[in-house]
Amino acid sequence: MNCPKCTTPLLPNARFCGSCGFTLAASTGAAQQAVGQKPPAVAQPSQPHSSAQTTTGGAFHVDLDGKGQGRGYTWEIKHAGSFALAIVHLEPEQSISAEAGAMVSMSGNVELYSEMKGGVFGALKRAVGGESAFVSTFTAKGGPGEVTLAPGSPGDVVGIEMNNQSFKVQGSSYLAGDTSLVVDTKLGGAKTFFGGEGLFVLQVSGTGLLLVSSFGAIHRKVLRPGEQYVVDTGHLVAWEGHMNYNLRKAAKSGFFRSMMSGEGLVAEFVGPGEILIQTRNLSAFASLLRPYFPSQG
Repeated sequence: MNCPKCTTPLLPNARFCGSCGFTLAASTGAAQQAVGQKPPAVAQPSQPHSSAQTTTGGAFHVDLDGKGQGRGYTWEIKHAGSFALAIVHLEPEQSISAEAGAMVSMSGNVELYSEMKGGVFGALKRAVGGESAFVSTFTAKGGPGEVTLAPGSPGDVVGIEMNNQSFKVQGSSYLAGDTSLVVDTKLGGAKTFFGGEGLFVLQVSGTGLLLVSSFGAIHRKVLRPGEQYVVDTGHLVAWEGHMNYNLRKAAKSGFFRSMMSGEGLVAEFVGPGEILIQTRNLSAFASLLRPYFPSQG
C-alpha cells in the first residue's frame, strides 16, 4: 500500500503517511472487501537504484537484506551490528564518494582522489562542523574494483536508497554516498552549537545510495502529524530535512535539574516525519572510560 499523495510505501492498515502527513481513509479497503470487491491496486514507486526490498512506513528506505545496486556499483553490508563493514563493488571507471578516513581496504586498481568539496569556504564549514575538510572519491580504473568502508567507532552501518529526498545528518554519522548526491554543510545556529552537535549539520539531497553509521544500533521513529518527540542530541543520526525541532532542557523544571539528570539539552521534534536514532552516545561512553585513563598531570 502506498500513499496516494506522495507514493511513499506504507505499513499495512496505516491511517496516515509518515512522510507527508496525508490522512488515509482506513475504511475504504474494508468496505470494498465487504461487498466482494478487491481494493484497487496501487502502483509501486520506481526505485531505479536498488534491486533489494526496502522497509516501509517512513521516508528512510533502508534495504532489509543489506544489499543494493546503484549507478555503476553494487553494495552490501557485512557483519551488521557492532562492527559493520560496507563493501562497494565498482564497475570500470565508476566512482563512490566517502568521508575522509573511512576506507578500510580497496583493490589495487582503485584510484583514490581527495579534494576540498565546495572550495576553501566549504572545507572550512566542514572543519568547523567536526568533519574532515576533504572528501575522498574512489574510482575503478581499467576494470572492476572493490572498496570497503567503516566508521571509526563500533556500531552499525545502513544503506539508504534516496529518491529525490533531503535529509539532515549528524556530521559523524555520514559515511559514504553516490557521487551524484549533494552533501552540504548547513549552519545550524545556536541550537546545534549549544546542543553539543557542532555549529553545522550536513544536508544530503538527491537520488542514490547514502551510507550512514551509528554508535550502537539504529532505531527508527516515525512521527504522526503534530506529534512531539524528544531525542537526546548525542543520540541523533539523521532526520527528514523538512522537520522542525527546538532545543530545550531535558527537564522542564529547570536547567540545574536537567544537568543533574545527566541529560542536559535535548531536541524536541514535531511531526510528521521520521528520525533515525542511535542507541548509544559516544560522549557518554567516553565519560564512563575517563576515570580509567591515567591523568596527564
